[in-house]
Amino acid sequence: MKKIIVFGASGNVGSYMVKYMKEYFNGDEYEVIASGRRETKVFEQFGISYVSVDITNANDFEKLPKEDVFAVVHLAAVIPSYMKEYDSEQYLKANIMGTYNILEYCRKVHADRILFSTTVFDISLFEKNGEVLDDDMPANFSYTGDHAMYVISKNTAIELLKHYKAEYGLKTFVFRFPTIYAYSPFHFYYPNGKKTLRPIYRFIDAAQKGDDLELWGDPNYATDMVHVYDCSQMFCKAIEANIDGGLYNVGTGMPVTLQQKFEAIIRIFSPEGKKSKIVYRPEKENTGGFIMNVDKAKRELGYNPVYTIEKLLEDYKKEMKINRFKELRLTDKS
Repeated sequence: MKKIIVFGASGNVGSYMVKYMKEYFNGDEYEVIASGRRETKVFEQFGISYVSVDITNANDFEKLPKEDVFAVVHLAAVIPSYMKEYDSEQYLKANIMGTYNILEYCRKVHADRILFSTTVFDISLFEKNGEVLDDDMPANFSYTGDHAMYVISKNTAIELLKHYKAEYGLKTFVFRFPTIYAYSPFHFYYPNGKKTLRPIYRFIDAAQKGDDLELWGDPNYATDMVHVYDCSQMFCKAIEANIDGGLYNVGTGMPVTLQQKFEAIIRIFSPEGKKSKIVYRPEKENTGGFIMNVDKAKRELGYNPVYTIEKLLEDYKKEMKINRFKELRLTDKS
């Protein structure tokens, strides 16, 4: 049976992706094995084996399977949105040396392919006035700010992948992530080290109370809103693909305007008889999203995104009730 090892499985994207993979793949052909740094039994509910591995510790990889490893999914990373205090060395340890350790594991067990997640911020300076970002744009990012070392570490990791492909024939699939939407009971992130409520949860909270929603900027400003299961579908298609790899934007091909997003949030979360109203604030700035061209993924991988903004929010509503990954998100340190 072909084994799929998912590093970063205890992260918000990783946990949902592992669940999706278990349901997507034929259990007689593939076995999904989850791995993350923390200790947890949360994946037992899906019948998935879990191995605790710190990717910065080369000795930890001895815990993992040595035979029949077909695909390695590398989602493990230190990212700016969860860095409470800026420490650039953490990017180097996890995103570069951690990737090196994973690649060495791939080499030793003769894995067929590796799937790696990187960041859209590597080409973020191309984003002007809603420009659609293509897969093969050259690097264009800021060398200042809290994302600079993060991008540099991810770009360096990709150079390591290129080496292992050239030297050892490891098929390499790189996926460029914008924001990936997946419900989490931890509703905060840390832009520039400051604990901040994520906008999606601020809007949902207001809608649930029937409060007004302030729409800043142009109501027609559009961005990709990628559901974690569409992202997971792309990864699954890459595991099945009979090609040597490539770099692929993760997106929807269905950009969502602010007007559409707010109307959908109100429709799905506001109580009957107390629907929120949209208050327009055109003088306020609203930027930071991206529109991703996904034609290459559709053409080469057979990717077919299915999550509209309504379907995405309906899934949030369902996951809020189930709260299946609460153990992974809420700790005494949250």
